[in-house]
Amino acid sequence: MTNRLNTANYATIFLKECPLLDVRAPAEFQKGAFPDAVSIPLLDDDERSQVGICYKQKGEQAAIALGNRLVSGPVKQRRIDAWRSFVEQHPNGYLYCFRGGLRSQTVQSWLKEAGVDIPLVEGGYKAMRRFLMEETERLCAKRSFIIIGGRTGSGKTNVLNQLPHMVDLEKLANHKGSSFGRSVDDFQPTQISFENALACDLMKVASGSSSTIVLEDESLMIGRIALPNAVLEVIQSAPMVLVDEPLDMRVRTIKQDYVVDLHAAFVEKWGDDQGMEAYSAFMLASLDRVKRRLGGERHMIIRSLMEKALSQHQRNGNHDVHSAWIGKLLSDYYDPMYDYQLSKKEQDIKFKGSGADVCAFLKNAT
Repeated sequence: MTNRLNTANYATIFLKECPLLDVRAPAEFQKGAFPDAVSIPLLDDDERSQVGICYKQKGEQAAIALGNRLVSGPVKQRRIDAWRSFVEQHPNGYLYCFRGGLRSQTVQSWLKEAGVDIPLVEGGYKAMRRFLMEETERLCAKRSFIIIGGRTGSGKTNVLNQLPHMVDLEKLANHKGSSFGRSVDDFQPTQISFENALACDLMKVASGSSSTIVLEDESLMIGRIALPNAVLEVIQSAPMVLVDEPLDMRVRTIKQDYVVDLHAAFVEKWGDDQGMEAYSAFMLASLDRVKRRLGGERHMIIRSLMEKALSQHQRNGNHDVHSAWIGKLLSDYYDPMYDYQLSKKEQDIKFKGSGADVCAFLKNAT
């Protein structure tokens, strides 16, 4: 096998989506990781804890000796076999630990003894993470952006996904950005993993032919994920295009996303009866989370409409019964809230039209 050199070319690693072997402990990986990384640790969490305590009490050499005792014999061989498998499947990959120091050098050395070559990333996770955060700041400061805005249900994400030069913040956060926006499994990446993936996507789009990056209008929080300050400032200051669709069309869009598709996802996961029960509980709980902002009377009216719709939906499978509560929630809550937020923004609205018109405008303008 031809030897490849260690690297500190972080831009190439992320732009080319090089496979990455992360040999940090599982807890470190779970806290934050890169999009193309696979976790095959040198030390598990318990072993890392023991080595860390030994290092503090007895020094580096004693800690290294303990690590070698903990990872020896069959344990060591199983880990070498797992690393070897990764290299065989990803011959263009790289390995790293937290700082590119002892752990990654140990894995590299053990693999070399086994006849396997894999270069390491100099500086490790810490340096790559710092590079990505600096890239986010740099790109937000230097590149042109345009923001897709519009009332809830106007199909902003559908427009966004037809453009090659966009970054989908909601997809990266695995959340649609509203009280009802959680996924079926309620999984979101960690804040750190989201920021890493966002930086990678910004870099990839910026490396393309378009001079402008398109984002969807978002507030600070997408579910439990906070947007980086630089990205939020871009959203608040960049030129905007508005998707303007009539209420009846927006009701149909919401019904497709949050009734037809979301109910189907619950049924796929739990089956017909349990899925419908879980879906109903999810929808009612999502509405209850905005009770204070809705106000008691409006919340009571919309909740009654939703309960009636869920009951009829369960009896006869009719999705159309949801239109009443969706329309009222949009007109009485989401529309006034978005219109108020839009009135406070300082950026010029460059274009306003239907989803199709906005999409055509952006393809020509960017």
